[in-house]
Amino acid sequence: MTPIEAFSHPHLPDLTPIAQAPLVIRVHLLLALGAFAVATFQILGPKGTGLHRVLGWIWVVFMAVVAISSFFIHVINPDGFSLIHLLSVVTLIALPVMVYAARRRNVKLHKSVATRLYLFALVGAGLFTLFPGRLIWRVFFG
Repeated sequence: MTPIEAFSHPHLPDLTPIAQAPLVIRVHLLLALGAFAVATFQILGPKGTGLHRVLGWIWVVFMAVVAISSFFIHVINPDGFSLIHLLSVVTLIALPVMVYAARRRNVKLHKSVATRLYLFALVGAGLFTLFPGRLIWRVFFG
């Protein structure tokens, strides 16, 4: 059994497409999942604590790397950028706005930007990966 075949089991999602994907896609996916987990904890957990601030910085770094790495992924449009890359540009603009709002104690703006990034850049973009033919679609539906 090859290492790639070890990722496959008839009753589990087939991780072979991920194992075979270019490194940039694997990094993008791993940090997007990490960002989703951190953000979910941030939304549900206590605000204004030291832990919230530390996890917030981790989330900002994860999101920045996810957005930047997307510019090196051209699966949808091999000749250039696609509309999904616009979301990465918006993310890279929104992250400093969110941090600035937090540092100025503008909780309303901070929460608004963070929530929108969570919903659109993580949940929305994540659902987009489930479209037929996309990598995550192949993992779950073959």
